[in-house]
Amino acid sequence: VLRDDFRQHPSDVVVAAGEPAILECVPPRGHPEPSVTWKKDGVQLKGDKDEHLTMRGGKLMLANTQKSDAGIYVCVATNVAGEKSSEPAELVVF
Repeated sequence: VLRDDFRQHPSDVVVAAGEPAILECVPPRGHPEPSVTWKKDGVQLKGDKDEHLTMRGGKLMLANTQKSDAGIYVCVATNVAGEKSSEPAELVVF
């Protein structure tokens, strides 16, 4: 089972370059409990490839934001029943 409704969608974030940024989402309820991944501008993010990126639960943490981190982020909940995407959130880096 994977419900439709995200318990919390990520919100738009505006940060200065070099500052940390956190995007948060709470996935829909599901059985089994869905895993959470993130997409930036439609591309799956790989936390293990990037030192300044941490994914923990429904949180996406960027330690030292750069201009290149700016974009549209979507939280994706997945389990055996399927996949659901959150509403998009924009990260603005100035």
